[in-house]
Amino acid sequence: MRVVLEREEIQKANEYLSDKTPHEIIEWALLVAKNPLVTTNFRPYEVAILNAVSKVDKDMKVIWCDTGYNTPNTYRHADELIDQLQLNVYLYVPAQTTSHRDATMGIPSIDDPKHKLFTEQVKLEPFRRAMAAHTPDVWFTNLRKGQTTFRNSIDIVSVSADGVLKVSPFYNWSDEQLDVYLKENNLPNEFKYYDPTKVLESRECGLHA
Repeated sequence: MRVVLEREEIQKANEYLSDKTPHEIIEWALLVAKNPLVTTNFRPYEVAILNAVSKVDKDMKVIWCDTGYNTPNTYRHADELIDQLQLNVYLYVPAQTTSHRDATMGIPSIDDPKHKLFTEQVKLEPFRRAMAAHTPDVWFTNLRKGQTTFRNSIDIVSVSADGVLKVSPFYNWSDEQLDVYLKENNLPNEFKYYDPTKVLESRECGLHA
């Protein structure tokens, strides 16, 4: 089932939510949600959205699509947050092992034709598998304005290509505001994160655009 909102309704929702706190935005979304979830890759500042949704709904499904190429720091950070926040994590990994791919393809550069296949294997296919298994109607993300050109074009509330209502409670927050939020909530951050499908921070990997 999908939450069906017309373009005008989404615009009104964004106007209404523009001055609301992340907590209030999440509460608003849960009023219309039947089967919400939040996705994460445990990149920098992901702890903010995970903390916020778990405070409102401690049983919220957390979908983690692990590419298999995270740094040791990121894996330790993920374990720390899962334990500290008691996250309800559903883990999805590529069908092919990292070792197998390293032996046959490696990590293609972004201008290599094989990079598209690489991205499909390590990120897009596991993500589609996760979304098909859980069929969410509301999808919480930590997308923020200023991250990429595409993300500048959306808002707090948008609709995914598959018709899922996408809600980004921290959309208008800066890194500096998030630093304060993390300090006030005694939350760790992680900066030694690596995404082999994006390489450049300004690139989209295909999940959102």
